Amino acid sequence: MGGVVNGRQRIVLVVEFDGRPYCGWQRQSNGLSVQEVLEEALHRIDRDAGTLVTAGRTDTGVHALAIAAHVDISAARWQRAPRAYLHGLNQQLPDSVRVVATRAVDPDFHARFDCIQRRYRYLIWNRGSAAPALAQWRHWWMPRALDLDAMRRAADHFLGEHDFSALRAAGCQASHAVRRIDRLAIQQQGFEVAIEVAANGFLYHMVRTLVGTLVEVGTGRRTADGMRDLLAAKDRTRAGATAPAHGLYFIDARYDRFSSAALAGYG
Repeated sequence: MGGVVNGRQRIVLVVEFDGRPYCGWQRQSNGLSVQEVLEEALHRIDRDAGTLVTAGRTDTGVHALAIAAHVDISAARWQRAPRAYLHGLNQQLPDSVRVVATRAVDPDFHARFDCIQRRYRYLIWNRGSAAPALAQWRHWWMPRALDLDAMRRAADHFLGEHDFSALRAAGCQASHAVRRIDRLAIQQQGFEVAIEVAANGFLYHMVRTLVGTLVEVGTGRRTADGMRDLLAAKDRTRAGATAPAHGLYFIDARYDRFSSAALAGYG
């Protein structure tokens, strides 16, 4: 693992970031992106570093605990001190972005195309008395009580392979809407409700629309069994509202030999 080609070493960076200051992962002409910040930091310590390629793009305001991206860098610099490379890179980054792990990979490794599963977590603060005063940007505040059992029954309908056109936002560039959801779990600890979803891929705004729809089940606006008809309709207007971006986290990209969450120490 990790062969050198023409003096270049391909590595994986596992990145954690607060999405508030950024227009998402990908470079944009109308705002600062996580990719831009990382690439500028890379070029300050290694002027020959290439372009970052990520396992999945994130929208404006979405966070990450362990998103994976690959990049080609100077093999000589990497081989001298891989750990120093990580620390040197973090010294060039703002507090809102951190590289939490690195790994050398084969020259043909691709962070996007080799990814076999992506995992997101959505956080809701379910308290009726008041919005959270601490870290309001970390959760979607939901003052109405949620029926988690109903939400779990609804979630069961989304498991497996389906055409998810009903959860696909306008502007999605995917060639088709068929995806496979491997896990969809809903847990609560105190006022915090966590919705975790793992799939072989996601459509534009798919997770946020899924969460918005499940919340409408939880508040009684929809029935759990209605999810079957929703999927069959393949109509985005039949699904719920798109949940706010600030509650969403990219938490894992899984590959044949490793996962970004495991590299970051999350297991």
